[in-house]
Amino acid sequence: MARPLLFLDVDGPLIPFGAADYPHFSPLPGPAEHPLLERLDPAHGARLAALPCELVWATTWFTDANDVIAPRLGLPALPLVDEPADYDVDGLYWKTRPLVTFAAGRPFAWVDDEISAADRVWVSAHHPGAALLHRVDPRTGLTEADFTTLAEWFEKLAPTS
Repeated sequence: MARPLLFLDVDGPLIPFGAADYPHFSPLPGPAEHPLLERLDPAHGARLAALPCELVWATTWFTDANDVIAPRLGLPALPLVDEPADYDVDGLYWKTRPLVTFAAGRPFAWVDDEISAADRVWVSAHHPGAALLHRVDPRTGLTEADFTTLAEWFEKLAPTS
């Protein structure tokens, strides 16, 4: 049986927009730095990898997520949801339809800071599997409470012996 998916947005959930001190930042050599990369918490990589799911990028960073973000989090290259041809479909967030297509019926959780009620209704009507659309506060990014919510949701999906 295929593992459930966890679709990851970068800006907001992994790179929070709120003002804070980011003592965990250690620059890696590479191309010109994005001004907010210091806000990535490298500890998030191990926490995400420990969840019983397959991680998938769902971000406008597209291939840069594997080139720039994954190494800073200690993650391997991850699959990536493709950019859609049409960004404005029925008022849905551009990621909604591609995520459901990518999931192909598999259970999935989606962490993003732009999930709306319209996205929840559409996924509920068009995705036959379990789905958790978890909105993350973009000011703080992923928090302990978010990781707890994800872990508990994935635990409920696990078959009992």
